[in-house]
Amino acid sequence: MKLDLLLQNADIITMDPERPAARSMGIWQGRIVGLDEDLSGVDAAKVLDLGGATVTPGFNDAHCHTTWFGLGLAELDVSGARGLGELYDLLRAAVSEAAEPEGDGWLFATGFSQTRHGGLFPDIAVLDHITGDRPLFMRHNSGHMAVVNTAALRLAGADSPSFPDPDGGAIVRDAAGQPTGLVQETAQELIQQLILPYSLEDIEGALERATLHYASEGITSFTEAGVGGGWIGHSPAELAAYQRAASNGRLHARAQVMPVLDVLHSLHGHAADSPGAAPAGLDLGISSGFGSEYLSLGPAKVFLDGSLLGETAAVSHEFCSHGHKDNRGNVGYFQADPAHMRERMEAAYAAGWSIAAHAIGDRAIDLALDIITDCQAAYGPRRVPNRIEHASMTRPEQLSRLAKAGIAVTPQASFFRDGGDGMTASLGQDRLPWAYRAASFLDAGVTLAGSSDRPVADGNVLRGMQAFVDRRTASGAVFGNPAERLTPFQALAAYTSGAALATGMLGEKGTLTPGKLADFTVLSASPLEAPDISELRVLATAVGGRFTYQSTDFHMALSPESPFAAHLSAAPVSATHSS
Repeated sequence: MKLDLLLQNADIITMDPERPAARSMGIWQGRIVGLDEDLSGVDAAKVLDLGGATVTPGFNDAHCHTTWFGLGLAELDVSGARGLGELYDLLRAAVSEAAEPEGDGWLFATGFSQTRHGGLFPDIAVLDHITGDRPLFMRHNSGHMAVVNTAALRLAGADSPSFPDPDGGAIVRDAAGQPTGLVQETAQELIQQLILPYSLEDIEGALERATLHYASEGITSFTEAGVGGGWIGHSPAELAAYQRAASNGRLHARAQVMPVLDVLHSLHGHAADSPGAAPAGLDLGISSGFGSEYLSLGPAKVFLDGSLLGETAAVSHEFCSHGHKDNRGNVGYFQADPAHMRERMEAAYAAGWSIAAHAIGDRAIDLALDIITDCQAAYGPRRVPNRIEHASMTRPEQLSRLAKAGIAVTPQASFFRDGGDGMTASLGQDRLPWAYRAASFLDAGVTLAGSSDRPVADGNVLRGMQAFVDRRTASGAVFGNPAERLTPFQALAAYTSGAALATGMLGEKGTLTPGKLADFTVLSASPLEAPDISELRVLATAVGGRFTYQSTDFHMALSPESPFAAHLSAAPVSATHSS
């Protein structure tokens, strides 16, 4: 056998408990075929001496919004504005620069958060003055609300004070009943239905932009947390854009795609196929797990409640009043009637789908646990694990239920830095220990998957790992319970073996084990020993043994006259991408 690639002189962290470390790794036809002594006497088409650089399993972001992120890379980014004055200046500049605006005149912006503006939202009168008759849609970074102007509300027919709020959402109004420009949860769909669907070409381009960025950060796999419908989807044919991107070499990481529950419909098969609930799925009966090692279907995604940042999560005790916000009586809300959500989730499960329930507040987690465990009892377990997305406010007694049911969780450490101080004020000290658990999930035996919720929060995995380790907020405080901090090894596991287990793919990836996919990340030093994991550099990323990203340092290693070790300390690095 002649290997395709042989990595030598590397610090290889395999994450495989049977063989945790190695110095060399052989790759053939996209898979790992051996480590160290397994490779004795074997030749290779390409041999790379890594000069002691660290190799880990490729990073896996188990919950992100890749189409949204990729589209946002081509839209006005307002995340850097500090203070409403700076935000207004960015909007004015965007309006003046677009002599002939694209997209039927719409102005799209992304990355807004009131936490960067002293808790304040834009004044709709000022927005109207800036934009005139041009409709504005500015996404909140949580994804659970958006800021619009009067022109957008008028197009939707929702500018009247008497226009009713949709089920599971709100058009926020002032004391006189006039819209403020803030639309929450499902109310966003009133505006989005004027914009959607995006073309397959636009989505394919967004996927390429996003996954090239992912590759530069060491990401080799991700889970797209909602496509095809609802306020999170971009086209009813969104999966087709994924297929096109994969076929055209424009999808630079492996993807597991979650269809939103809204797109599933009744299936009228044989009565014996699913005794009990009438099944609901996609045509031809495909369900979770369908696809290839590169592109597959994950669980059906369902939103049970809102967000902590927006204080719309379904919690058991009211949010604390703080700053400009009076939260008396505010315990959040469900996105729809719980009985109706149960009926639809059971129908999807009966058709073979796993469930990924967005549940932020502890009341929503109760609902998710009840429904999923009842489904498992009636129809059995699923190969692709059931999941609770975020699991942000988990009471102590809920931990054992999660573990017993084998339900995976995806809490995001990436929220701590920018949102931690705000969530602390919103939750209060009594409930804060419940927030964004990590160590206690692992101690209870719950599968913990690393994820970012990008672009809601920072998607850089190295910074996410460091956030799991230190839990620091922007003020320097430790968010929540300090005992929830992970060790560096646990943080790395969350984004590798833990994410693979949560997505039902540990048999194929997540550890650098012979026989598994050759997905790996090359780092400037070991995350297990670095004083600050976030300061490490990604030198290269490979999917199936083929490099999707190479830093300048790593690219120079391909030249025989340039010893790789001599370049490891060089900074900064620039990217080169290859297939």
